[in-house]
Amino acid sequence: MKLHDLKAQGLDLQENIPLSRYTFTQTGGPAEYLAFPKSLEELRAVLAAAREDGLPITVIGNASNLIIRDKGIKGLVLILTGMNEIKVEDSRVRAQAGARIIDTSFAAGKAGLSGLEFAAGIPGSVGGAVFMNAGAYGGETKDCLESATVVTRSGELKTYSNQELNFSYRHSLLQENDEIVIEAVFALKKGDKATILDQMNYLNALRSYKQPLEYPSCGSVFKRPVGHFVGPMLIAAGLQGKQIGGAQVSTKHAGFIVNKGGATATDYLNLIHYIQKTIKEKDGIALQTEVRIIGEE
Repeated sequence: MKLHDLKAQGLDLQENIPLSRYTFTQTGGPAEYLAFPKSLEELRAVLAAAREDGLPITVIGNASNLIIRDKGIKGLVLILTGMNEIKVEDSRVRAQAGARIIDTSFAAGKAGLSGLEFAAGIPGSVGGAVFMNAGAYGGETKDCLESATVVTRSGELKTYSNQELNFSYRHSLLQENDEIVIEAVFALKKGDKATILDQMNYLNALRSYKQPLEYPSCGSVFKRPVGHFVGPMLIAAGLQGKQIGGAQVSTKHAGFIVNKGGATATDYLNLIHYIQKTIKEKDGIALQTEVRIIGEE
């Protein structure tokens, strides 16, 4: 069965759609095909159809820590936000890949479960959080993830334990094997509901105070070099407020690049390269991007 056959059967499939509609930077070129599967069965059917059509497959999660180049993405792009069920099971939370990690965190908090407070303000999906080992305020996904179920490009289901996912700073095994997260299980600890929710609300207030949430952005752009913090490094180098096109090093938090209006992905990439070159020359440090950069060159 081919993609257009699935569309006739009810698959939400679109063609030549600007991905700027879905990225948090509000930049990015078109997807040749864009699909929103709503179940594992539909996802597996989409993967099979893409293989039959000879199309490459790209999964973009919630597109919150992502830059898609202006020429877009060839083949099939998948967004799994329709697979967003969250279940609390005793001291565990089971969440589908398309659920927001924020919603998963609050579901845990409202059930009096502690361990996901750090994720209360992370705007990505559960699948993206596992893929990137997302973290904030001293916590990381690896700290509370028990297991993740994935589907391979050929449609096979596999479950990985925390240890098997080979987590490290902003890294997991899934960045190397092209498998797609469909569900994650978080093992948490029972605690006082009010205390947990207070901590989550405090972290969100802190985030709102420190981060430029009033502008589109891709979150924290660079990985933290050992022994350094990116924001202060950029400030010391005179880079805060530096702007190329519509992309600007945030004047509120220099670790963020914001879209001040009309920015393109090329503006973002040119500014990233300028920052990397400046910091390398000034401090001898090669800044590595945390944000994922994909799409046609």
